[in-house]
Amino acid sequence: LGDGSMQSGIYHTPELMDEDEPFFSNLDIFLFSLIAGLLVYWLIFRKKVEPIPEFKKLDAQTTKETSFIDKMKKTGKNIVVFYGSQTGTAEEFSNRLSKDAHRYGMKGMSADPEEYDMSELSRLPEIENSLAIFCMATYGEGDPTDNSQDFYDWLQEGDADFTGVKYTVFALGNKTYEHYNAMGKYVDKRLAELGAQRIFDLGMGDDDGNLEEDFVSWREQFWPAVCEHFGVEATGEESSIRQYELKVHSDLNMNKIYTGEVGRLKSFENQKPPFDSKNPFLAPVSVNRKLDKAGDRHLMHLELDVTCSKIRYDSGDHVAVYPINDSVIVNRIGEVLGVDLDTVISLNNLDEESNKKHPFPCPSTYRTALTHYLDITNPPRTNVLYELAQYATEPKEQENVRKMASSSPEGKALYQSWVLDSCRNILAILEDLPSLRPPIDHLCELLPRLQARYYSIASSSKVHPNSIHICAVVVEYETKTGRVNKGVATNWLKSKMPTDNGHKASVPMYIRKSQFRLPFKSTNPVIMVGPGTGIAPFMGFVQERGWLKEQGKEVGETVLYYGCRHKNEDFLYQEELEEFEKTGVLTALNVAFSRDQAEKVYVQHLLKKSKEAVWRLVHTDNAHIYICGDARNMARDVQNAFYEIAEELGGLSRAQAVDYIKKLMTKGRYSQDVWS
Repeated sequence: LGDGSMQSGIYHTPELMDEDEPFFSNLDIFLFSLIAGLLVYWLIFRKKVEPIPEFKKLDAQTTKETSFIDKMKKTGKNIVVFYGSQTGTAEEFSNRLSKDAHRYGMKGMSADPEEYDMSELSRLPEIENSLAIFCMATYGEGDPTDNSQDFYDWLQEGDADFTGVKYTVFALGNKTYEHYNAMGKYVDKRLAELGAQRIFDLGMGDDDGNLEEDFVSWREQFWPAVCEHFGVEATGEESSIRQYELKVHSDLNMNKIYTGEVGRLKSFENQKPPFDSKNPFLAPVSVNRKLDKAGDRHLMHLELDVTCSKIRYDSGDHVAVYPINDSVIVNRIGEVLGVDLDTVISLNNLDEESNKKHPFPCPSTYRTALTHYLDITNPPRTNVLYELAQYATEPKEQENVRKMASSSPEGKALYQSWVLDSCRNILAILEDLPSLRPPIDHLCELLPRLQARYYSIASSSKVHPNSIHICAVVVEYETKTGRVNKGVATNWLKSKMPTDNGHKASVPMYIRKSQFRLPFKSTNPVIMVGPGTGIAPFMGFVQERGWLKEQGKEVGETVLYYGCRHKNEDFLYQEELEEFEKTGVLTALNVAFSRDQAEKVYVQHLLKKSKEAVWRLVHTDNAHIYICGDARNMARDVQNAFYEIAEELGGLSRAQAVDYIKKLMTKGRYSQDVWS
């Protein structure tokens, strides 16, 4: 801003001189003083003049207090539930636990560790019968979620004394990942090391199995243990309790109503950097093309234009996009519940002290909430069914919904088969239970938030500084009930065609930094394994290695193992990859076509086929290994292939081979960017 004001001062001087020629010398002095004054002003005040990005503004009536202890004392709470959440599930579990507390004559609050001074945890014993619960998700390669990164760093460095602090941890993770529940395990262990008292065992939630059931089973044993510890009894209040009250607006100015913005009102019309999860950039789609040549799937390549956004990224980073729900489902929910979706509403927290004033940006319409803010396509969790059961007027239906929300083995089995295995979303449940007609405002209060979706960036910023590439497969499948379920984000992206009739399709997005990085030394060889859309980050890596070569840098061997079903159908980026091989940017392009012959051939088979070359690169030449794609089968099979190569060519036992690969991981020479 300082620079700007100086420029404008200089820019106007010729006009002044023309008009006021007789006073030239005076003017000279005046101009000199003006410039000097501006310089001094700029030097002294430049720090202060930088505008604070508007979306950081807090509610007018509050400057947020960072002391959760003071807040608990003020509001009479004795249980605090912290959450480390990347996709909203840990936050949802945390809300459920804080709501549970009242059934045991206690009062709970859910809290984001990012918003509070966590060193205050040592003051918790000041509150009688107090307890800290941690719902901690693990993200990526055993990493903390974005909102618990500072807490994690502080725990690692800190030497706090937590004597007298009582706690328990529920961890959320996925067994197919190498570092299963690493964050939850770490918090559980570290709090004990610092003197805190664990009053109930660490809960382990596995999203590869049934995370909801893991949580419900843990919670069901946890609360009796809390009651026993504090000598309290359940109040028996099983009733549904509303957290928010509905306010219908009849004469609100349209400019005051949210229409899909994530943070600041009107932030999509009036974009201001820096861009992040609370303030996404609306990136125009400049390219959207189908990658596969035949077959029944739709694989696509999109390019998002980030010119003028000041957005920077590195190869290996993720791009997060905020999708919107299918209008067909939204309209159908309105129809089934007999509601005017364009009613303008606010849902206001009944607990006025809560940091969370609304479950989603308000005021807004039901249509906007169901389209932009709420997850209406995933099967609802048992707590939603528990709260909705009361609205089923037909006794048998009500009984079944209550049963599915209960913790009885029969109820769990029914929930598993009727909701999860049948992939019933909230609309399917309402359609199949004709007497279940909840008030739409209660439904909107209960549904979880629609989350951003992450994609590995398929480009290098050295080659494409103003463009971010996405490679994705459109998700669409038939469920056991005969309905067709469509992936929210991929179907929405598929429809984003760059049009030039005055209206450009755009995507709200931001960048999430990743640890998936090319070696610091360009001379290090790289081995990349990425079948299917797992090729995405490697397109960026290969582009970057090509760019480094063009700069005259010495570049080590660049080896790719890629896999697809059929050479003539879904060999993604075939022309580009073959060109990279021809020009020597790719030292070796190994492609497994799994279905082009009688027996299946996958990337791990090709790795073992070229085991001598692989072992030389890894063991002698200091190669970095990168795996991207499916965590459940591919990443595990590839890891086993590396174990076998180390056993065979390194003369190691299985245990030594496992240890050898683990050491590569610790050194940052074996990285994974996988999903399940």
